[in-house]
Amino acid sequence: MQTQFYFFNEESKLLDALRNGNEHALADLFHQNRKSIASLVMRNHGSEDDVEDILQEALVVLWERIHSGSFEYKAKLSTFIYATAKNIWFRRLSRQRREVSISDESWESASGESTPLEALEENERVLAVQQAMEQIGNPCHDLLLLYYWEEQSMEEIAQRLGFANADTVKSKKYQCKKTLEHMVKKALGERHE
Repeated sequence: MQTQFYFFNEESKLLDALRNGNEHALADLFHQNRKSIASLVMRNHGSEDDVEDILQEALVVLWERIHSGSFEYKAKLSTFIYATAKNIWFRRLSRQRREVSISDESWESASGESTPLEALEENERVLAVQQAMEQIGNPCHDLLLLYYWEEQSMEEIAQRLGFANADTVKSKKYQCKKTLEHMVKKALGERHE
């Protein structure tokens, strides 16, 4: 439990620095969150340039909300940044999908690349996972986010979330993953009915 307080205290200091216009705090957030945003964007057919753009846009949203007074501190900053980046990225993908006209050749799979139908199904699955993550609640939300997106070890997660040990985290991760998989299957099943 002491670790959670320390983590919150560090986040409070970071928030105070952002409120005071400290651009070094913004740069720190950029570097802390780049890996998870890169994973999101690259898994969904993005480029390195897209990673930079999306992360910068997410940080601008955070900055503007903090300075307008509309930012509500309900979750970790990394969770807010990831969710914001995810929304920006999927809106951009959706907009691009509408702008692209599909020719007959684009339906053929060349050199192992996915067809538009396969890409659409993958995007649908990614959206279902993201929606399930938003609904799953804690500690599952934070645990899965730390493990899969921030690639933290079981020991690090135990410390950050106040679990007794890495084995407890491993057991809880298994339960959370099963719950998430069930939610995703249910969501995908409802979409195809």
